[in-house]
Amino acid sequence: MTTRLHARALLLCSAALLTCTSATAQEALTLDAISVDSKREVQTGTATAETVVDGEEIADRQAGTVAELVDSAPGVNLINGGSPVGSGINIRGFGANGTYGTDQKVGIFVGGATKGSEELYRIGTQLFTDPLLYREAVVKRGMGGTFEYGSGYFGGLILLEPIHASDLTMGEEGFKLRQTLQFGTNGDGIASSTTAGFQQGNLEILGNFTYRTEGVQVDGAGNDRTTNGYDLPSWLINGRLTFGEADEHQLSLMLSHTQTDETDVPYDSFGTSGGVFGNVDRQTDDKTAVLRYDYDAPDNDFVNLRLELSYSDQQIDQQYVEGSSPYAPVGGYPTTNADHRYQTTKLLAKNTGYLTTGAIDHTLTFGAEFLHRERLDAASAPGGTDKRFAIFASDEIDFRNGLTITPEMRFETQEIGGDSYGTYTNDALMGGVSARYEFGSTGFAVLGGVWYNENLPIIDDLGTPAYMTQPETAMNYEAGIAYDGANLLSEGDALAVKLVGYVTNVRDVTSYSGVEAVDLKGLELEAAYSLASGYYVDLNANVARGTENPGSSTETYWDGIPADQLRVSLGRKWGEELDLSWEVAADARMTRASTETDGSVVHNLRATYRPQAGILEGSEFRFGVENLFDLDYTPHLATRAAPGRNIKFTLTTTF
Repeated sequence: MTTRLHARALLLCSAALLTCTSATAQEALTLDAISVDSKREVQTGTATAETVVDGEEIADRQAGTVAELVDSAPGVNLINGGSPVGSGINIRGFGANGTYGTDQKVGIFVGGATKGSEELYRIGTQLFTDPLLYREAVVKRGMGGTFEYGSGYFGGLILLEPIHASDLTMGEEGFKLRQTLQFGTNGDGIASSTTAGFQQGNLEILGNFTYRTEGVQVDGAGNDRTTNGYDLPSWLINGRLTFGEADEHQLSLMLSHTQTDETDVPYDSFGTSGGVFGNVDRQTDDKTAVLRYDYDAPDNDFVNLRLELSYSDQQIDQQYVEGSSPYAPVGGYPTTNADHRYQTTKLLAKNTGYLTTGAIDHTLTFGAEFLHRERLDAASAPGGTDKRFAIFASDEIDFRNGLTITPEMRFETQEIGGDSYGTYTNDALMGGVSARYEFGSTGFAVLGGVWYNENLPIIDDLGTPAYMTQPETAMNYEAGIAYDGANLLSEGDALAVKLVGYVTNVRDVTSYSGVEAVDLKGLELEAAYSLASGYYVDLNANVARGTENPGSSTETYWDGIPADQLRVSLGRKWGEELDLSWEVAADARMTRASTETDGSVVHNLRATYRPQAGILEGSEFRFGVENLFDLDYTPHLATRAAPGRNIKFTLTTTF
């Protein structure tokens, strides 16, 4: 009750800010943009915790899965890397854990389509896709900036933006072909990605086919991490047409398809053997379609409309391999023969308007969303439908004196039910406010925010009526500082730093057995420094603490908390031609958990060579060594040892 009262007061304050039309503004400050020439740009200009992995870093990391791509952001941890089925993503203690691949508190969006599924027991992340299909991955940590996308994202969300034809053609008319070949020694991994882009006038068409295959990887001790490898074919079609006298209209269509086919593998994708459940034949199929229309009124800054229809179809078919478990009954357990399917259709309408009221500039985003999710009735889990309607709004209010305040809201209604389970209705009003103040031309800024969120019941809980009218609630508080500066130690150097501290309190918990409340707190640091000579340093760190059932007789550590981590990259660039770097990821020993984990220090090397002239111009050669010293270790939160040394080589050529 206290949480809801605090939330109501918070939302009333946000509403007042949304209607604010006047304030005393000082003289506007115009500062030159500062750019740190390193691996990753620190998002010092935002009030919320956000990390952007751009196309260059996606290629540089040579990741085999999307999970391996984003786990370098502070507060983001990979649980069991190495395969698209066995790995999961954890943000600020939420998301994947040792039991489920997701807990519904981390959102994933592909080109605008809502991905994800319910709490599939002992099966990893439901993000079955290839990282080579994307031009950008945005990680939002915490609740700030998430209400435009959905409810219940206590940990945060990941936005994946597919590649476009203009990424190949660079805006020029004609046809371009890009071929990428990738090799990895650990598991004999091979990937081939063929991308064709065509641009004629205002028409762009792109097609991509990626085939990735990998055998059995070994850990640092030389032990097999799995019993079988995997094949992952993926394709993507992305088209866009711009038209109108002022190019004010834009129509785009994105289609993608990814599938895996695994034979005689452990049902428990978190484990390394069949165990109690035994083995299964598992086929995974993921389809995504997004149809989008944009209208940018040429004579009205307030009208920037987007209409979007998206469809996501995720299917997992499993069949027990007879005799693979000495414990399972004939035919296997219900879980080992469960076929899962999730079909999510979403219709979105939103507008982003720019306006000035007195001495204040507004960037006002508002819209409505209808979502229909259907889950197949499985042998081990209930099927049903989850229908939601939501309206949302946010207003970035710039007072032109260094202060920016952004209130945001979301109101969502739900009708959820299934055969033999009845129908339930819920609604929730959520929102919050963030603020950032920049101190003139000093480069320093302070930032912070407070948000209230609710996680509405899910289809998987239909078998527990008490949960179906009990949304999980959470409050999130953040405060931090940021700095951008140049010419500090030498002419041409640049530094960007962002430090964010957070507290998250979750109540009315239904997602975890025996847990009623969770309290989390942590610090996240991102920094980048570069010299005019080409040397650079990237650094991020994460320190988190968590408690479940705080203040009760059953109070204990929250097992979803990752180990304290420091990640540092040292490198040098020679213009656009050569980039060499050495990355160190150090995890502290973890004792604040039911299962303790030893500390580890892992070294990775990366090199990128782009010839700027001659017959090889237009090609890129990438070389990397992951886990250079073949360390045998198991990251905290993981249930299997990490991969051992893996030497990777990637060749990309554009014709």
